[in-house]
Amino acid sequence: MNEHYVINLGRQLGSGGKEIGEKLAKALNIAFFDKELIQLASDESGLCKEFFEKADERTQKTLLGGLFGGRFPFISDGTLPYGSFLNNDSLFKIQSDVIRELAENQSCLFVGRCANYILRDHPRHINIFISASKEARIERLMHLNGITQEQAEDMMEKADKKRAAYYNYYSYDTWGAAATYHLCIDSSVMGIDKTVEYILQFVKHKLNLE
Repeated sequence: MNEHYVINLGRQLGSGGKEIGEKLAKALNIAFFDKELIQLASDESGLCKEFFEKADERTQKTLLGGLFGGRFPFISDGTLPYGSFLNNDSLFKIQSDVIRELAENQSCLFVGRCANYILRDHPRHINIFISASKEARIERLMHLNGITQEQAEDMMEKADKKRAAYYNYYSYDTWGAAATYHLCIDSSVMGIDKTVEYILQFVKHKLNLE
């Protein structure tokens, strides 16, 4: 049996999800992957990093999709070579393969990027979604980015739409829906550190780590 485990963490912008993920991974002494996946996917494929940055958690109509109204739901089926036609689906497959390889060889925590769907067959996985109140999210975004309330609200709305569209498109599921996750938690109730402590106990209990 593979003793490695994976934590897949979805999050709303401004919920503190990345910070929670980093602190949780540190507490468990496991690898943490967020934007690092972009560089790893670039290294694995030999493609320019900018391709993955532009496609990161985005869905866009590609030339092929626009012409034929279709898409490639290829999750590890290897039916198309990476280089035959470069579109967002191709980039998603490359990143999916990188995520699977990492999860096969070590315990780790992934932030976003449909990891809970990609790793749905992993024998030891936990899916977590971090949300927060609108007020807390706006306040956090204003503080972190030095922006106005109006700008924070706009940023938040666009990010939610983008992440939902990306997740729903590739997973055939609903981003943020409780049934998709083992634990959904509002970080604005207890704050970042206490939320980390709460999730840590949940993970240890579910995975029998103690």
